[in-house]
Amino acid sequence: MAQVKQDVSPSGSSVAEAEAFLAAHPEIEAIDLVLHDANGVGRGKIIRRHELLGFYKSGRHLPISIMGLDICGEDVHETGLIWDQGDGDLRAWPVPGSLVPLHGTKPARAEVFMCMYDLDGKPMTSDPRHALQRQVDALATEGMYPAGAFELEFFLLANERGPDGKMQPARDVLDGRASAKTEVYSVDHLHGMLPLFSDIYAGAAAAGIKAETMISEYAPGQYELTLHYRTDVMQAADDLMRLKRIVRAQARSHGVTACFMAKPVEQYAGSGMHFHVSMLDKAGHNVFVEAVEGEWSPTILHALGGLRATMAESMLVFAPHGNSWRRFVGQSYAPVSPSWGVNNRSVALRIPAGDIKARRIEHRPAGVDANPYLVAATVLAGIRAGLAHRVDPGPETTGNGYEGAEAGDMPVDWRGAIEAARDSQFLRDALGEDMHRTFVAIKAAEYARVARTVSEVDFDLYLHTV
Repeated sequence: MAQVKQDVSPSGSSVAEAEAFLAAHPEIEAIDLVLHDANGVGRGKIIRRHELLGFYKSGRHLPISIMGLDICGEDVHETGLIWDQGDGDLRAWPVPGSLVPLHGTKPARAEVFMCMYDLDGKPMTSDPRHALQRQVDALATEGMYPAGAFELEFFLLANERGPDGKMQPARDVLDGRASAKTEVYSVDHLHGMLPLFSDIYAGAAAAGIKAETMISEYAPGQYELTLHYRTDVMQAADDLMRLKRIVRAQARSHGVTACFMAKPVEQYAGSGMHFHVSMLDKAGHNVFVEAVEGEWSPTILHALGGLRATMAESMLVFAPHGNSWRRFVGQSYAPVSPSWGVNNRSVALRIPAGDIKARRIEHRPAGVDANPYLVAATVLAGIRAGLAHRVDPGPETTGNGYEGAEAGDMPVDWRGAIEAARDSQFLRDALGEDMHRTFVAIKAAEYARVARTVSEVDFDLYLHTV
């Protein structure tokens, strides 16, 4: 058999990792190669077992246009990644440590994450992973190392719509019972989904993810799953992306639909992707911790200041789709202004109660439909800006943060967010020139698609009235 030439992997992956995995998992027959685009959609290929070593030795050629696709998987020419460059191939390489088995697959499969590089080995700068790595590297040069975790909120919905044509909560997979109640924090309500949740936890364990608390959230069929804090923010984003795939696959196997739209049900709260972030120094100490509990350190205050100052122009990253903007209404547990507060869920930036050693900022604007790599990159860039310019966060919001929201604090809709992002030098620096151009162009193309669509709401309101 001809030997496959081994190149030097720019991602740092090694053939030894693949060899050890295949030796440990003789049952694996195929592997999903997953690359995440600007929308966080997993794109790539499924290869057979015998192809894995070749992938680790030489990478895999993929067209550059794969990073310039909209949510429907169609080319967005304005990204400059399609015919401007002849839709030539670049090379994707495996992400070290990301090769894991997939729970419950028959025949048995595995998955591995990829990131994109130019043919000369330089990072392809419209890859969201590289955008996040830029911010992590910049912080490292300043002697700081971000740690964090994302929360995953989602709906479990029936595969069939209700009599009114709208989505409805899934029946319990254990006994088929249905409930249209909110059931917030109900433990007994969780029991009906235990077979599904058990498979989600098993899938997470197989993937090396420490999935933790499961909660029945603030809408019928809505749940929250928390993730273990990571000292590596890239790993935290990987956890979130992998867990979404696990939840979706296991829900499908149990006959229900996992929904990661930000606002699938109009009369209830939407689904967020809160990002908990702290900052460590070279010795591993949390620099957000105050010397005296409750007397906030200048570091955390300046970080809050930077996040507040850059939030409006960054909202497209946190709310990237048309549906995302339906989540932002008063009394909805989604923030409507760039406010900060302590132990307060009506603000955008929350300092949670708890052990002083775990002092962190809970960044609440992002919906679960956002790309966690871009969310983390933008949040870290906002913190860096706040620390560099010693930005004052202003007064703490106490009580009802919705009452203090003022018009003009943030964009009010998707189009406004696109325009703010397009004009933002901060966001251009945060994501990098190419990632910024790609992301904004994709969002503008998606906006145009939605804006020209004639919906059922149009006919309901206007067909017989105008």
